[in-house]
Amino acid sequence: MAEEVKRSGFKSGFISIIGRPNVGKSTLLNLLLGEKIAIVSDKPQTTRNRILGIKNHPAGQIIFLDTPGIHRAQSRLNRSIVKVALATYSEVDGVCFMIEADRSDNDENDFILETLTKIEKPVFLVINKIDLVPKGDLLPIMERYSRLRSFEQIIPISALLGDGVETFVDELLKILPEGPRLFPEDMITDLPERFLVAELIREKVFQLTQEEIPYATAVVVEDFKQREEKNLIVIRATIQVERESQKGILIGKRGRMLKEIGRLAREEIEALLGARVFLELWVKEEKNWREDPRALRRLGY
Repeated sequence: MAEEVKRSGFKSGFISIIGRPNVGKSTLLNLLLGEKIAIVSDKPQTTRNRILGIKNHPAGQIIFLDTPGIHRAQSRLNRSIVKVALATYSEVDGVCFMIEADRSDNDENDFILETLTKIEKPVFLVINKIDLVPKGDLLPIMERYSRLRSFEQIIPISALLGDGVETFVDELLKILPEGPRLFPEDMITDLPERFLVAELIREKVFQLTQEEIPYATAVVVEDFKQREEKNLIVIRATIQVERESQKGILIGKRGRMLKEIGRLAREEIEALLGARVFLELWVKEEKNWREDPRALRRLGY
């Protein structure tokens, strides 16, 4: 195997994608993999866990770590998820710092640059959402960030449209070490199905509810049973909230909100699992779980 790798020049390694909340990290990961494994919404701080995605390329295998948005966190939950993002620095061969072309100047980006000061691994600056600005606006952004630190490469892309993504992948392959595949070629993530199902349900909460509701919710898959004779998967999940009033909003008048969350989630879960799904949702109140260390550990944060 080692001789074959040496002859072919095949490469493999880990790349962390970091950036402020809602910058487009999960959209990019889903595009790279050609499948949806990371949930997305138009609200910041949607991603709470490190998501591993495997990009198989003829020249190598890139294992991406999509991270929660890095920001100056206040709650215990948010401090925990930022810690998860920063911990990836020690696990990877390179770091991609993603910013937005239309919102490049902000305190959160400066804060992230501070966290990168002691990183000796290659750091790429990825300017996302270039479809939203005139091309002439990119050069001043590139010049400003070049003055702030030395980057391996500065790569403009549109994660939504795919512009520049092929170049992005080619540049990452250049810095990876030669080595064999670290995961089977037909594998795109190491995440268990239960986790992916819980995330899809949580995504619908983010998409359908407003204000504090999305941030006060967590999803736990209580039961996951396959009935192969019926090509049916029975899933029971609990959506956890912090207050009784949030519970009422999430359920909605005559249960309409909860039914809509379930309907939309079930459609995507069926596409993900390739089987019919019976999805049953419950809503449970657990006061101030975002500040409770035991609750956070139990929920995997």
